[in-house]
Amino acid sequence: MKPIERLRKLNTIENLWLYILLILKEGPHYGWEMPKLIEKKFGFKPGRITPYRVLYQLAFQGLVQGRIERKKKDLSDHPKGRRRVKRSKNFLRENFKKNERMKRKKNKEKK
Repeated sequence: MKPIERLRKLNTIENLWLYILLILKEGPHYGWEMPKLIEKKFGFKPGRITPYRVLYQLAFQGLVQGRIERKKKDLSDHPKGRRRVKRSKNFLRENFKKNERMKRKKNKEKK
């Protein structure tokens, strides 16, 4: 696997929980909607089963909450999940800032 392919996989499929929480932040959805919503909103297609496995883990960790409505489980975000998304965004933002600082420093050294 090429480095860019690995980076893409690590930041999409391997971190599906983040995309699911971002979708649920917009409003409640059913589990079966996740693959299509992820593809539509973020441009990649997860497997059909993977989102269910991720949702199960998110519910187990208390990051999403569900309610049964007409024999279907309606899922929505949870304050704990919103905090996790915020921390993740901060982590990514800090990494990009560090990368930019390193790039500027390297360009200064060349001059």
